[in-house]
Amino acid sequence: MRLGALTLPSPHPLGERLPAVYTEDGFTQRFTEALDEVLAPVFTALDGFAAYLDPRTAPEDFLELLAHWVALDVGEGWTPAQRRDLVASAVRLHRRRGTRRGLVEHVRLLSGGEVEVVDSGACTSTGQPGQPLPETGPPSVRVVVRVADPESVDRTRLASAVAGAVPAHVAVEVEVVGQ
Repeated sequence: MRLGALTLPSPHPLGERLPAVYTEDGFTQRFTEALDEVLAPVFTALDGFAAYLDPRTAPEDFLELLAHWVALDVGEGWTPAQRRDLVASAVRLHRRRGTRRGLVEHVRLLSGGEVEVVDSGACTSTGQPGQPLPETGPPSVRVVVRVADPESVDRTRLASAVAGAVPAHVAVEVEVVGQ
């Protein structure tokens, strides 16, 4: 039930549904009108429940609950539009989590810019047993974001989101530049 909603007419008035003997009783009609006033927001919420479950139409305060339902940590500092996009894309983001493509999409949703990800990851194979592994250095990820106005992007919040999307042992570097 939404707080602060205007008084709504009940879509299902109780007084009209009573037996005919009660339709002319003033007390009963006033009593059911009071119940209608209490139940109208409940009926409205239930009738619009599908809109609550859609991140594009859900009320802003309900969006946080939707984010928890899809196991997505949506920070408070992001705009409502960014939060809606993140929650709507949560399944796709989870499916690609831990990949370069997933990180690019996540950062693109948060920044609205072009994203380039360079990681230190390496993969090698050999047909010869006992060969030395390549020297790759400590694992790291460098994210370059190109936006029209670099000052509009909160670098600290973006770096925190990137750090949360990569393994804990990976060093993160985020750079925001103009286009």
